[in-house]
This record gives sequence, structure tokens and C-alpha cells, in this order.
Amino acid sequence: MIIGLISLGHAIEAKAKAKTTQSLKALISIQPQFATVVMESKEEKIAIADVTIGMHVRIKPGEKVPVDGVIISGHSFVDESMFTGEPIPVEKQPQDKVAAGTINQDGTILIETAGIGRDTMLSRIISLVRQAQSSKPPIAKLADKISAVFVPIVVAIAIVSGAVWWLVGPAPAASYVLIVTTTVLIIACPCALGLATPLSVTVGVGKAAEMGALIKDAQALQTASKIDTVVFDKTGTLTEGKPSVQKLFAINRSEDQLVKLAASIEQYSEHPLAKAVCHFAADKQIEPHTLSGFNNQRGVGVSATLDGKKLLACSAIYAEEHFETNKVQGAINESVRNTWTPIVFVLDNQPIGVIAIADQVKSDSKKAIEQLHQQGIQTVMLTGDHKAVANNLAKELGIDQVIAQVLPDQKASHISQLQSQARSVAMVGDGVNDAPALAQADVGIAMGSGSDVAIESAQITLLSSSPSR
Repeated sequence: MIIGLISLGHAIEAKAKAKTTQSLKALISIQPQFATVVMESKEEKIAIADVTIGMHVRIKPGEKVPVDGVIISGHSFVDESMFTGEPIPVEKQPQDKVAAGTINQDGTILIETAGIGRDTMLSRIISLVRQAQSSKPPIAKLADKISAVFVPIVVAIAIVSGAVWWLVGPAPAASYVLIVTTTVLIIACPCALGLATPLSVTVGVGKAAEMGALIKDAQALQTASKIDTVVFDKTGTLTEGKPSVQKLFAINRSEDQLVKLAASIEQYSEHPLAKAVCHFAADKQIEPHTLSGFNNQRGVGVSATLDGKKLLACSAIYAEEHFETNKVQGAINESVRNTWTPIVFVLDNQPIGVIAIADQVKSDSKKAIEQLHQQGIQTVMLTGDHKAVANNLAKELGIDQVIAQVLPDQKASHISQLQSQARSVAMVGDGVNDAPALAQADVGIAMGSGSDVAIESAQITLLSSSPSR
């Protein structure tokens, strides 16, 4: 009877595992086996195992992308639905990244290999799911600890019971000993404890993978059920992360001159706001100056030297603290009223203008916040943006609490502060600057479109960058 029960439990577990690993098999099956490599103007089809980083690989319409890479020529739409769950193909052009397993739709593209073998995003996803399915949450470890003590005690009680019946029990002694011993074992057997726990973890991790949430560690699954506060980063998490220029405010010079100076300094920065300025200048066909002595001051802005004069692009807060901003105060106030982020440009310690930039809010951000509120979960927005801009956005989305004007290295300490108020905190982010906060939170949730460092630091990764996931 015991063997039958346990075997039945194992059979159920095996069936559930088989179902939940279907998504894993599907991921493995989308890995292409061959790549078309361009060498000295010749094209040659080689096995994926022979592809090395830096090789140029041609992908024709309808083909799967064989490796992770960066497009160096060509333009196409790529179907990334197996990662993101979004059915609409994504437009790709030179400098854009593509991932192994996605499908090139209508144009021929040439990519330079950036990730191969185990380093591709697809391989990392597969190993994350495997890792989570074999890891144990605290409740399973507790079950193991109990079993380690419980089983020997139960076996000892069964033996003692059998011995008593053998020595002083009525005849037939052997028959009674067998019944008593077996009864003690069956009644005490914690079948549910041993079976339900691994079963629920395996099914939970598998179901989450089907829905586009990769759980790296089974412990995160258990901790997530106790979360009462969700902290969101703003840029790239609640917003699209693709800011664009909304308005120019130039002082004592033309708008084109301001854009030329702005693009000159921002061309050296990787910040999304800097890229928005550079794209705006490129659209207007304005060529930037070449500057020297570029310096990135984290959380403040960037500076460089132009013809012996210091050119600075900084936040409104920094400008108000360090310079005379009367001439640009109206521009800063108007930007804040419209939930635009103002970048102040300063040449030789004199503000020369403001460029107002806005980032579109993701279409489902508000819905995600509402769904969390329905579950009684508090929402917090943690951002380096201007307080008034952040407050206006929070009002629009219905977020409970705003922590604004936070420097990148302060994010983790704000998470600690929330935890010190006896809150169980989940952090949702996508940038390199979110990594310490993701690691500090009870559960770190990274957007799949985010940086590798953020994904490494989080216990859960969302393949789609949609907040409602």
C-alpha cells in the first residue's frame, strides 16, 4: 500500500514535470543548427558550434536568427514573440540587437556575433528554467529536515510496537506483528509533505515560464506570495524608455545652435535622454562639434570642454543649486508642469538653454498598478527624475508613494528603508543602476528588455517588458 501510494505520487509528479517542461523543450527546439557566415565576400553555411564571436552572419527573410548579435547592415522586422509574447514584429536597423531563436521576417540583415553557445539569451533562459525547477524553496527544505528526523523515529516506533506484540501479544503473533508494524508506518507516512511541495514548485515554475516570467530560484516563488509593496523604476519600466524631445528653450542663440551644442556633448553619453537629443539632432541634420575632456558625473550630468570653455548638460536640480537659473526658470517650470524632464545646458557657468524631453508611458502601466491595488499591494515609484515630474506621473498612474531625485547608488538604501518598516518588497527595474536595488529587495523582478546586470541581479525575469506581466 505504501509503495503503491508513493509510486502514484511519483507518477503524478512525473506527469506534471513533463507538462511544465514542454515550454523548455519548445525553447530548445527553436535553436537553429546552422548559420550563414560571410567570410571575404563569400557566404558559407557552418554549424552553430563553429561560429565564433565577431563573425559576420547573414540572415535571410524567414530564417531564424542563429546567434545573439548586433545588426551592421540591412533593415527588417523581427518576430520576437517567443521571448516577449508580443505578436507584433519589432523593427530592426543597424546598431540594434537581435537574439538567437527570433525570426527575421522580410529583409536581409547582416549581423556581427555578440553571443554564442551558452552565452545567448535563449540558452540563458533555458538554464534559468532548469535551475529553478531543480532548486528548493524554504518550505521544501523544511520538509526534508522534518523527514530526516521523522522517518527514523517512526521506523523505531514501528519496530518497538512489533516487538511488544511479538513478545506479549495473542496468537498468531506473526500476523499481529505484521499488521501493527504496517499500520504505524502507513498512518505516520507523510506522503503529502514529501509529494505536494516539489510538485507545486515544479508546476509553478513551469506555468510562470509559459506566461513569460522566468523564475531563477524556487525561493522567489514562495517569497513573492508574501509581497505587500512593489517598487517600480520609472524609465523603461513604467515608460517606454524611448524618450523624445518635446520643446527647445534657447537663451541668446538660435534653437539650431542650442541643438548643435547639446548633441556635441550628449553624443558621448549612453543615457536614454542623451540618445533622444542625438536622434533629434540627426533628424534635423545638425552635425555636432568634437569635444575633449568628456566626464560623466553619475546622477548629475555630463561635462566636456569646447574651445577652452566648460560645457555641461545637467539636471534642473543640479543647475538650480549651482548656477544662476533666472533666465531658464520659466522653461524648467513649464517642463515640470507638462511632466517633461528638463535638461539644462550650461556653457562657461552660464545656462544657455533647456531641452525638454518626455518618455511615453507604457499602455498597460496604469492597468498593472490597478491590478496590484486590487490585491491590496502598495505601489512605489523610485526615480532619479525631478520631484514634480515624478509626482505628476504618479498621479496619472495612481501610484501610492514617490521617491524622486534619487542617485543611482542610493536606490538600494531606499529599498532597505522600506524593508525596515516591516514591508515585504518587490523591486521592478531594467537598468544597470537598478541592479543593487534588485538584489536588495525581497524579490527582484527584471524586465527582459533590460541590461544583463539587472537580469543577473533579479530572481525573476519578465520576457516581455510589459508591467502587467
